[in-house]
Amino acid sequence: MIAGLQTLPWIWRGQAISTVCSPALSGLPDRGAVLLVHGFGASWRHWRHTIPALSAAGFRVHALDLLGFGASAKPPSHLSGDAPLEGAVSYGFDLWAEQVVDYSSARIGPGPLQLVGNSIGGVVALNAARLLQEQGTPPEQVVLIDCAQRALDGKRLAELPPLQRWSRPLLMATVRQRWLIQGLFQLLARPAVVRQVLAQAYPSGGNVDEELVNLLFEPSRDPGAPESFRGFVNLFNDRLAPQLLAELNLPVRMLWGEADPWEPVAEARRWAATYPCVRDLTVLPGLGHCPHDEAPERVNPILVAWLREKGTGPEQGASAFA
Repeated sequence: MIAGLQTLPWIWRGQAISTVCSPALSGLPDRGAVLLVHGFGASWRHWRHTIPALSAAGFRVHALDLLGFGASAKPPSHLSGDAPLEGAVSYGFDLWAEQVVDYSSARIGPGPLQLVGNSIGGVVALNAARLLQEQGTPPEQVVLIDCAQRALDGKRLAELPPLQRWSRPLLMATVRQRWLIQGLFQLLARPAVVRQVLAQAYPSGGNVDEELVNLLFEPSRDPGAPESFRGFVNLFNDRLAPQLLAELNLPVRMLWGEADPWEPVAEARRWAATYPCVRDLTVLPGLGHCPHDEAPERVNPILVAWLREKGTGPEQGASAFA
C-alpha cells in the first residue's frame, strides 16, 4: 500500500466505486488536485508509481476505478437491442466521463483540477473535460498517456483493410453473445495470458512483476467481470479522441511510448499537428503502452513539470521530441 493513501469507498448511482486520495505532503504549497484515470483492464493501482511522486510534489492526488473495472462494481451490460435487465448499464465513454465529473464534484470540490488518463482513460479524461468545460468549470489541463485511438470504432471503418471492413457485421453480431463472451473471457483472464500481454505492452520489461500481474488479474475473478468486458468490446460507435480534441479550449499535453504496440505514435503526431489545444507531445523511445508504470523514473519528472505549469504555454501548436 502507498504510504498515506486514503481509501474512500463511494456510492455512485447505486454502485460501489473504489477510490483513493493521497494528500500533498505537509510543508509544501498546495498545488491543487490531480485526478488519475486508468486504462482498460486496469485500476487505480496501476498508478502505483505515479501517486507517490505527485503527492511528494505538492499535489492532492485522486484516483478511482471506473465502473466495471478494478474493485468497483461490475453491473450487467446493456447493449442497444438487448432485452431489459434489472441493474444493467450502458458501458461507454459518456458513462465513465459522467462518473469522473460527479466524483470531482463530490470528492474534490471547487478549485484547480487537472486530469491525467492512460489508454481508454485518456478518452474518458477528454470527455470529462468536455463536460466540465460545458458546465463552465473546465480543468486546468488534460495530460494523455498513450491515449486510445479506438481503431475498431465504426467511424474509422474506411481506414481498415477491405477484409476487416467486410467482416465487421459478423464481428459485431458475434461479440454481443453472452455465451461466447463468457468463454472468451475465461480464456483470456489467466495469469499466463496477462504476462503475455504485458510482454507486448512493456517492451523494456521494466516493472513487470507479480504485483502488476496480480493487480490486473484479480479483478477478472469478480463474477461481473465478463459483463463489463462485454460492454467494452461492443463499443463500436462511441467517442473518439480527435472529436473531443476539436471541442476543447483548454491545454492538452501528450506523453507517448514510441514502442507502443497498439497506439501508433504517428497518429499522436498527427493530433499534435492538427488540434490547437495540444500544447506538447513528448515521445519516449523504447517504452510501450503504459510508460508511467514501465519507466516511472523517466515519466514522473515530465508529469510533475507539466502539472506544475498548470496549463501555461504557447497558445497553439505542439512540440514533439524524443
